[in-house]
Amino acid sequence: MTPTLIVNENFPAPAVSILREAGVDVLAVQEAMAGASDEVVLQRAVQDGRWLVTFDRDYGELVFSRRAKAPAAILYLRQEPVPFSRIADMVRTALAAPNEMIGNMVVIGQRTVRRRPLPVERD
Repeated sequence: MTPTLIVNENFPAPAVSILREAGVDVLAVQEAMAGASDEVVLQRAVQDGRWLVTFDRDYGELVFSRRAKAPAAILYLRQEPVPFSRIADMVRTALAAPNEMIGNMVVIGQRTVRRRPLPVERD
């Protein structure tokens, strides 16, 4: 089963279309909750069980420094000049290996993929 996604407001609409055409369930912040704060977007990802996809590194601060509850995975795409189709391909590649992404903040660049375990919730 392919994970469902929530893509942050900075994620390009043409890349959203490409992912949807490929059958990926994508909730686009710019369509459903424009102007929402990072905290609200993060909460929605957790609530809906969606992976968060973003170009915004502030989500790392929220989950690692401020200890906000994290979704199953965060895909942070490095801001590099790439065509929309390449952005969609990078996300689809991550979705093809969900077990390697779950529980991690994944930093995806043109040539690199780095994983950092998300904080574990403690009671």
